[in-house]
Amino acid sequence: MTATDKFQGFATSPTSPAERIEAIVPNDANDLAYVTRALNVSGSGTMRVTTATGDIGDVYVAAGSMFPIRVCKVWASGTTATGIRGLS
Repeated sequence: MTATDKFQGFATSPTSPAERIEAIVPNDANDLAYVTRALNVSGSGTMRVTTATGDIGDVYVAAGSMFPIRVCKVWASGTTATGIRGLS
């Protein structure tokens, strides 16, 4: 059985709920496959990220929370959070 999506015809925006979950392995060389709408972690910690606009900085994310940030890279250097998931 396939679930019916009542919202399929609606436009997607940055504030829309996520439609993808991507396991993220922090990497200093490679960008993510998709720019995120938010990040989620299973182990609290800091993440060094590059945002969709190119800013590089460190953010702290608490375990189990959804941190609304659009990023294209999660760096290995400076990242201590674990179980990172990108929501897009």
